[in-house]
Amino acid sequence: MEKLNESNIKKRDFLFALFIMAMVVVNTLGSKITTIFGVRVSVGIFLMPVLFLITDIIGEVFGEKEAQHFVNVSTVMLIIMFALIFLFIKVKPNETWGLQKEYEVIFSSSMRMTLASVISFVISQKLDVFLFGVWKKVTRGKYLWVRNNFSTIISQFIDTTIFDFIAFYHMNEKYTAAFVFSLIIPYWLFKVAFALLDTPFCYLGVRWMKGKSAQ
Repeated sequence: MEKLNESNIKKRDFLFALFIMAMVVVNTLGSKITTIFGVRVSVGIFLMPVLFLITDIIGEVFGEKEAQHFVNVSTVMLIIMFALIFLFIKVKPNETWGLQKEYEVIFSSSMRMTLASVISFVISQKLDVFLFGVWKKVTRGKYLWVRNNFSTIISQFIDTTIFDFIAFYHMNEKYTAAFVFSLIIPYWLFKVAFALLDTPFCYLGVRWMKGKSAQ
């Protein structure tokens, strides 16, 4: 496990800020839906791998406890963010500002989807950090690509499943368990593809974080 020094403290803080930024973007701008190869996905899919990549890098260099700290603090920030969004939507606008409806459409989401987002984020991130630590022990610190991919792929499936079931299950008669799973599988496969593609960045991130000690 790497010891903290002035250099990697700054790098860790940069990754912490990047982690918070990605979390905020996924949970706000991610409400936009696009289509990739015929599959309906949130634009947040482009940043979801960043969240798992960062905790993997931190877990590899500083250990599971530090990675869990990232998740715990980010969870608190996520809850505060949603509370502020709800509050600011409810604040009465000035009569000269005519964008209240648009503001509500952009920033509001149902409490069900908000709850789904918070729960899926917390569980999947904590699971990812835990599994990464388990795989690190199993591989005795070797084969970074194994723990990076296996922890992320499993955690992404849990994240997608929890969110979709809490947010959409029985939303109407169409959203049966079978139909929700039909949405989950292709979305998760996209996340798997992104997870595999980020493997070189995990190696680069670990090397960058360790600096001279990685030589």
